[in-house]
Amino acid sequence: MKLNMTTAQNSFKYGWLLSRIWPYIKPYMFRIICGFLVAIPLGLLDGVTAFALKPFMDYVVGKQDWVFHIFTHEFTLTWQVFAYIIPFGVVAFAAFQGILRYLNDYISAWTSQRITNDVKFDLFHKLIYMDPRFFDENPSGIIISRYMTDPQTASAGIVDQLKTITTSLFGALGLIGVMLYSSWKLAFIGVLVLCIAFIPVAIIRKRIKSASNKNMVIGGNITTNINETYSGNKVMAAYELQKRQEEYFKNQIWDSFKVNMSLTKRSAWMSPLMYLIASCGIAIVLAYGTHLITSGDMTAGSFASFVTSLLLLYKPVKTLGGTLTNIQNIFVAMGRVFELFDLEPEIKNRPDAVELLSLNDKIEIQNICFGYLPNQPVLKNLSLTVNKNETLAIVGNSGGGKSTFVNLLPRFYDIQSGSIKIDGIDIREYTLTSLRHNIAMVFQDNFLFSGTIRENILMGNPDATEEELNCAIESAHLQEMIADLPQGLDTLLGERGMTLSGGQRQRVAIARAMIKNTPIVILDEATSALDNKSEAIVQKALDNLIQNKTVFVIAHRLSTIKNADRIAVINEGELVELGNHEQLMQIENGQYRALYDMQFKKQEV
Repeated sequence: MKLNMTTAQNSFKYGWLLSRIWPYIKPYMFRIICGFLVAIPLGLLDGVTAFALKPFMDYVVGKQDWVFHIFTHEFTLTWQVFAYIIPFGVVAFAAFQGILRYLNDYISAWTSQRITNDVKFDLFHKLIYMDPRFFDENPSGIIISRYMTDPQTASAGIVDQLKTITTSLFGALGLIGVMLYSSWKLAFIGVLVLCIAFIPVAIIRKRIKSASNKNMVIGGNITTNINETYSGNKVMAAYELQKRQEEYFKNQIWDSFKVNMSLTKRSAWMSPLMYLIASCGIAIVLAYGTHLITSGDMTAGSFASFVTSLLLLYKPVKTLGGTLTNIQNIFVAMGRVFELFDLEPEIKNRPDAVELLSLNDKIEIQNICFGYLPNQPVLKNLSLTVNKNETLAIVGNSGGGKSTFVNLLPRFYDIQSGSIKIDGIDIREYTLTSLRHNIAMVFQDNFLFSGTIRENILMGNPDATEEELNCAIESAHLQEMIADLPQGLDTLLGERGMTLSGGQRQRVAIARAMIKNTPIVILDEATSALDNKSEAIVQKALDNLIQNKTVFVIAHRLSTIKNADRIAVINEGELVELGNHEQLMQIENGQYRALYDMQFKKQEV
């Protein structure tokens, strides 16, 4: 599946999306509820200042004492006392609101990060078990964007935005309560205007989804471009591709700009329209409020409190509108995340898969066909048998299917027809873990992970003893190299092991394969990229690796080929010749003989 082709088609299925995210929210419900319980009074306190204006205007400005009764007792608060109490009360409420805001922000950040971490853990677990075809079809930048950025947007944002909605909603309710207390007639007008102001949010929803998805795709392409610029920096410099990469980057940035401006063009009118609607509401309130005051149905303090509440109400309403817009972005990201969760690797265990313990007899390849693309076969009806502890050298024209053939043995890809059997059982009947546990591979360009040399070697067998480690190092001829390094085995390698030479990286990879100690070994042109001196050392290490093993070796070195028990010549995806060196050299106009005359004869001389 190509990730940049997805459209987050489930981003409007809110119930479905929330049901999918619920298992990640559920463990933290206590903290989330605490956050909401804090957010409720935090929002309600927005109305305190507006509410305080009524007694301030009616009693302090009007210089009237407040007479009230509790049970049968009469109490009086003078306007002078009110003049001191109200300002200090407003400050006290503001301080209390600040404490609640801090608690709310902390709880929200904690729960958001924990939920995001859990989603990322599960997504990464899903990613590492995807098959090689998935990585073939998707650039690194798209994968990074989809597996790291989208979860952050989806899971972290949902708690933050719900918290904002809660605070803004209760802030609006608190202010509406003050408005109702001041005048239910004016409050009716205010709430009606509020409902009308939300119409633009509903209109813009689908446009936000489309633009948000396009922007996320472009972001992944930009990350891919940066990754390729980093990884291919030498090729870029050698072929003077700087302008090409720069133009590519500029085009992507401009694409992102156009998408954002297109969204802005369609959504920017939302805020002015909401403001216009609110202004109309305020104008109606001012006109009708004046009438109520002059008719004696409303005091000046009540009107001041109401107008302040209405003006303050615009902020939470605007926040709610913006939050609902942001939530649509979150649902788009959430839809993209759960598309990833629903992906299934093509290569996986069958329900009744069995364990492969070791190779006891032979490996049988029977009429296998395989192609990476439809109707473009790479291997065609290829059949052969390899016995236990036999070495099979594989030679042939470039692009003829040699590497593809050996990649089918550990099930990096599944064949389209035919079968590969180990001890009479199809490899698809074995568990992937046990199958690959019995195969060690050394590639032409071996990948070393960031970390120490020790860690990279022990990846072959994390439970190996110090004695087994030293034996693998000695067999891979690494002793001198390790002795020359400042921290020896614990020397940190750079990314991809680039601080080592090609021959050194190969020997570390051979030690990693050696310590794994598997019955089957695959060597995919393990010395083709080395100079003669490095190749000779690596070849000695390889000779140690393949002793008493069943070996498939794609080779270009004549000594390796001649020492093999048999040689398979694969051209254009077909097995054209099979035998040892002497047998194949006897075939008149044979392809191996032609290959020998073109490539290997000089080595023999």
